[in-house]
Amino acid sequence: MIRTLLLALPCLLAVLPAHATLLAVDGDARSPDRSRLLYRESHLIRKDGDRPVERLVLYRCPDGRAFARKRIDYRRSTLAPDFELVDARGHREGLRRQGDRILVWSGDDAPRALSPPGGPLVADAGFDEYLRRHWTAATSGKPQVIAFAVPSYGRSLSFKVRGQPARDAGDPHRFELRLDGLLGRLAPPIRVEYDDQRQLRRFIGLTNIRDARGDQIEAEIVFPSAPRAADPREWQTASGVPLATCALGG
Repeated sequence: MIRTLLLALPCLLAVLPAHATLLAVDGDARSPDRSRLLYRESHLIRKDGDRPVERLVLYRCPDGRAFARKRIDYRRSTLAPDFELVDARGHREGLRRQGDRILVWSGDDAPRALSPPGGPLVADAGFDEYLRRHWTAATSGKPQVIAFAVPSYGRSLSFKVRGQPARDAGDPHRFELRLDGLLGRLAPPIRVEYDDQRQLRRFIGLTNIRDARGDQIEAEIVFPSAPRAADPREWQTASGVPLATCALGG
């Protein structure tokens, strides 16, 4: 086994960017009233300079068992990366490119091709990169319109992004993602907070993790610490952790 790994190591290193770095950041997802820890999520981000290359997210129940894993590949698009979420409790969803088409799927539904979006296409963790890339415009107070891919709907939906810079030193930069049009008055928005280094510190809203009924969980996810340097072995470990079913928040 050791000999096999040693022989494979040069091949693995060859596909990585020359200046690739690996970062890790952890978040705690709590109920909206903050009374219960629902689950934890651990992110590993492989970057080439400032550009993300891949992300691996492991979701764990409060007792530590991993129940879901998400793989994100930014190499073909930073804002709308290919991704796949696999939940041991029975749900999966994702986005991938097939030739000139962008396909999305959710649950047992067959993949569906997205129609051409009416604005910049953003998907999953690509929203994080969208904010960093459009920071000045997003914090101007003027709404920015994006097309956000929603696999459970089989299409992209028009959202407005509005932000405001921190008022005082140490205050967070706040952004709101809200459905455009009439639906935006009915559906709750997603709110996020960033620090001065443009690192996500708080997420409030619907997540892509489901409850026992299959409904999206609403949560407040706090990332208390800035990303840290990670050992490459952490990626290998997170990739191979067996997924198990468990009850969130209990």
